Amino acid sequence: MGLTGRSTGAEAIDNGLIIKKQSESDKIIALAGNPNVGKSTLFNELTGMNQHTGNWPGKTVANAQGCCSYNGVNYIFVDIPGSYSLFPHSAEEEVAGDFICSGIPDAVAVVCSASCLQRNMNLVMQIAGVTENIIICLNLMDEAEKKGISVDYRLLEERLGIPVVPMCARNGVGKDEFLKELEKLVKNGAKIKYHIKYNPEIEKAAELNGKKGFNALRELDGFDEENDGVKYLLSQGIDAVKYRDMTACATIEAADELCRDIIDKRDSKSDEKDRRLDRLFTSRKTGFLIMGMLLIAVFWITIVGANIPSNMLNGLFTDIEVRLLAFFEKTEITPWIYEMLILGMYRVVAWVVSVMLPPMAIFFPLFTILEDSGYLPRVAFNLDKCFRKCRTCGKQALTMCQRNKNSLGNSEDT
Repeated sequence: MGLTGRSTGAEAIDNGLIIKKQSESDKIIALAGNPNVGKSTLFNELTGMNQHTGNWPGKTVANAQGCCSYNGVNYIFVDIPGSYSLFPHSAEEEVAGDFICSGIPDAVAVVCSASCLQRNMNLVMQIAGVTENIIICLNLMDEAEKKGISVDYRLLEERLGIPVVPMCARNGVGKDEFLKELEKLVKNGAKIKYHIKYNPEIEKAAELNGKKGFNALRELDGFDEENDGVKYLLSQGIDAVKYRDMTACATIEAADELCRDIIDKRDSKSDEKDRRLDRLFTSRKTGFLIMGMLLIAVFWITIVGANIPSNMLNGLFTDIEVRLLAFFEKTEITPWIYEMLILGMYRVVAWVVSVMLPPMAIFFPLFTILEDSGYLPRVAFNLDKCFRKCRTCGKQALTMCQRNKNSLGNSEDT
């Protein structure tokens, strides 16, 4: 198994992601899930160092593939990008949805966080509309326990008709049970009991679209006005924005209904702190003000704070340059040779390091702190409406911050 030059070259754009099996009996398993639910941790636990990394055909989005053998069967796990929905809002979600809907995987393992299961169920139920060969990995059980959250995974399994395996991937807890249930799923399949109920107009448009299940809804999301289903929606006064709102509401309502009596919060105030922070960081009165102040502070610390280590590095490299020149001047080496090496190659590398390294060493740790604290998703939420007017989503705000940091840093240094 692995990626080849052909699989990542021009031919791969037309042929799709090429997965080389070691034998015809190998099973391809897609690992899906929301960001930050431990999906890659589970992937590493299952595959160890037996991995291959590359880009999706025609994209700069990375993918990882790895092998795992269980009871004589070889499973090829494909770690697809984290996504919240099969309706694509970014390149990552597009390739994730395309791969799941392609029919290539023999099964899909959806990794969910036990501490926020209801939110994760949106993706689960969408995938359940594509394939019945699905298994839920209920990860981060230890984190849920710390927050006073318990999940009746047996009841969830019964309602969905999908195997559910409680896990703690970083400790290897539940790995054997997961592989056992996966083996049963691949051999016998599953019979999903619960499906999302959409508005009658959307259901009829999906039928007119000519495709089955969620694939029809996903094609409607492109809102091609030549599509029969899209024509029907427009005749009912449903445009692209309203269509996406209606499908999102249907999915959320179905997740709420499905998770009723499954999630038990022993401490009813366990998430009260998060709700207070949400009201503070995402409200119309204080959300944008705090966001602006925080981002300005991060940029100021990055640009102004980087000047000190930048000057120190520049002084160090300049001192080394002077010493190197003094040394070579005492030798019989032709001047143009050592000047090319020192004044050319060495000086350029030294300048780049002294200019670029300090801002990066400050900015990215600061952004990591904001991400781990849960603030960056709130920034994406605040700016989602603004970015949707540009036909993108709020997550694009984070890459724009990094671009602005780079441009500001470069202008300061020059």
